[in-house]
Amino acid sequence: MRITATIITHDEEENIARAIRSVGFCDEVLVVDSGSTDRTVAIARSLGAKVIGRDWPGYAAQKNFAAEQARHDWILSLDADEAVTPRLATSIQLLTPAAVRCAGYDFPRLARYCGRWIRHSGWYPDRKIRLYDRTRGRWVGKYVHESVHVDGERGHLDGDLLHYTCDSIEAHRANLERYTDLAARDFHESGRRVGALRPLLAPAHSFVKAYVLQLGFLDGRAGMTIARMAALYVYLKYSKARLLARR
Repeated sequence: MRITATIITHDEEENIARAIRSVGFCDEVLVVDSGSTDRTVAIARSLGAKVIGRDWPGYAAQKNFAAEQARHDWILSLDADEAVTPRLATSIQLLTPAAVRCAGYDFPRLARYCGRWIRHSGWYPDRKIRLYDRTRGRWVGKYVHESVHVDGERGHLDGDLLHYTCDSIEAHRANLERYTDLAARDFHESGRRVGALRPLLAPAHSFVKAYVLQLGFLDGRAGMTIARMAALYVYLKYSKARLLARR
């Protein structure tokens, strides 16, 4: 199989080299950058990646644009803070055109949070389709929670996609503010309504789900923090959606 690895970036000089090196087995590495002011573009080019600049249209739209610019139909899509493990690389390389019948393949994503790999809390295995045939699949999602939808069979591969998330609680909180702004906007524009009690009751459910039902307590202190942040995420999303509805 001929594969193009696509990576979208904005000020990712700390991550981009790791991501590009992890997909060195691909036939092309394509970076779509939305106005980085750091060394992201220079680093990507120095490692042999093709770089295209484009203003930010949203996650799904940017990833679809990247796929459209690729030389090959099979797309391996990464975020800049992700990396393919050797085991996953081997699984991908063992695919042959004659054997491939699926429109896309998923594999587990393993997140590193505040210095620890998280194997519970609803964060693992977190299987995502990231290898797909662009003629039979594309990214969907308006603002947040974008994903690949394929027209055809979905296959499964072994090996983890590593996701290097927040190194601090402060960084996590900053991400929450940004993503809940987008999630509230998406919720509001879909025409859905948020009841008065939802911002109060839903966070408790999210905490219990992450910490108890999804075994977050096995992740130690990090699991407790993740559960608390999950509750905060839900509270902020619904509270912001209610504020938008009043305008």
